[in-house]
Amino acid sequence: MSQIVEFPLSGTMVVLAGQVSSDRDLEIAGQTANILARVDALLAEAGTGRAAITHAYIWLKHGSDFDAMNSVWDAWVAPDAAPARACVEAPLADPRLLVEIQVFALKP
Repeated sequence: MSQIVEFPLSGTMVVLAGQVSSDRDLEIAGQTANILARVDALLAEAGTGRAAITHAYIWLKHGSDFDAMNSVWDAWVAPDAAPARACVEAPLADPRLLVEIQVFALKP
């Protein structure tokens, strides 16, 4: 299963593959929400959740989309548990993709 990789540490680190929107016709906020719903499902499948995310990487097709993506992200992250995050502008594999998100979380 390439969507979840676990590494034994002092606990277990769950690493999700970069997630993209299943609906590539959505605007940036819609694609971000679509991805974060998928992240929730994958983390639950792995036995963890968004409060356990240690860090995230976010790629934006257009840097100008940062504020719209960030408003969805900020509403989604666990209260008082925002993970470390890097966000960069980069070309994505499909021209309809506006954002890709990869997260790393601890598993109890």
